Amino acid sequence: MKKPTKITSGSASVNVPRRLDHVVLPVCDLETARARLSRLGFTVAPDARHPFGTENACVFLGDGTYLEPLAIAQRETCEAAAQKGNVFVARDQAFRFRNGADGFSALAFATQDAAADHAGFVETGFSAGRPLSFSRVFDDGKGSKSKAAFKLAFAGDLRSPDSFMFTCQRMGETPDRSRLQKHPNGVTGLASVVLCETNPSDFQYFLQEVSNQRETGSDSFGINLQTGPVKISVYNEDGMRSWFGLEPSTKERGLRIAGLVFKVRKLDKIRQVFDGSAVSHRALHNRLIVDRAQGQGAFFAFEESK
Repeated sequence: MKKPTKITSGSASVNVPRRLDHVVLPVCDLETARARLSRLGFTVAPDARHPFGTENACVFLGDGTYLEPLAIAQRETCEAAAQKGNVFVARDQAFRFRNGADGFSALAFATQDAAADHAGFVETGFSAGRPLSFSRVFDDGKGSKSKAAFKLAFAGDLRSPDSFMFTCQRMGETPDRSRLQKHPNGVTGLASVVLCETNPSDFQYFLQEVSNQRETGSDSFGINLQTGPVKISVYNEDGMRSWFGLEPSTKERGLRIAGLVFKVRKLDKIRQVFDGSAVSHRALHNRLIVDRAQGQGAFFAFEESK
């Protein structure tokens, strides 16, 4: 795939990377995901339904990012939406078919102009399909409900069937999520998202286009891009072993989104949460790492924020 000649960033300045907005984590069902995330010390938002048959129970973080555990609420509705060209649902179905019910499928970046982003993705050959507009109900957990509306523009690389990305434009005001951003485990935000690939630099241009970030760091373990406060890191097999003590689960090529590194105030506090709820964890490089489990389709690592 040819190198793009420019970053087509929609309404964003070419000098300003898109901020990571949220991450999509397919789960077997919301009840299992809620129980698992609660054991890890997270506050989980009330269940919310999408009009195309999926549902989520989000974990909102203090830095404005959030986790979206995604389950199937109505299979028939999902299948009908996918057949009509709903990229979000179609990619979720494809991911589950290849990887099972629990995993990590997508990254979403904030934008002010999803339509312009879509045009840019088409121009550079990275479009994953037509844009999507929808709304759903937001429940703050205390009885207050409001409407949340979004426009999405999708990007993908055909060499990576098990991951995709999109930009997310919020329509109207963002609902008050402050109560849901406080977590017993002391997590304040995301430090980085971890991806893995045999040769990370093969996907440098795709990641630059989606994140609107030209500056890319590299070393013998992989590449990284800084998108606002959150770093996107792509490691090769040696990097995954060295930094996280993990053996890549497959030798297939393509970007796989593997895990999240969270910022916490004190590691001792989150260690106490894990010990109190009998969550298996291990220490490596001044981090606590919790490996994948049912309802948690990615590894979670926790480090003290500076």
